[in-house]
Amino acid sequence: RKEYVDLYVNYMFNKSVQKPFEDFMQGFLRGCPARNWKMFFPEELQVLLQGQTTFDWHLLEKNVMYGQYKKLDQTIRNFWTVFHKLTEEKKKMFLAFLSGSDRITGYELECFRFWIVDPQVENPDESSPFASTCSLTLFLPR
Repeated sequence: RKEYVDLYVNYMFNKSVQKPFEDFMQGFLRGCPARNWKMFFPEELQVLLQGQTTFDWHLLEKNVMYGQYKKLDQTIRNFWTVFHKLTEEKKKMFLAFLSGSDRITGYELECFRFWIVDPQVENPDESSPFASTCSLTLFLPR
């Protein structure tokens, strides 16, 4: 029985995925040659590829840029008051809404900047916030 289980496990985890994995690895290494990855420690490479999973949310607030708003405007103060009361999971959901991902890949949070902009709609009470993930912009009606 043990030999059968060992052979079955080997087939499922190694042999059955060998060809697709080799194809993936060939394509991946064509775009990202292995010599480029050798400069990273494993932990650094993991952050680079998968992104940060823990955040200093106050640093995020500090780095934000504003369009048609000032940092001390009531709408902005209200936004950050509510934001900091959110659970960690909800904050990550906001990050996904803003950027398309609940992680920040390739660089540290210190370098991550986004915009909060007033969309200057005619009836702000009838508008919902929306985001442009390409430009990392949150359109926040007053």
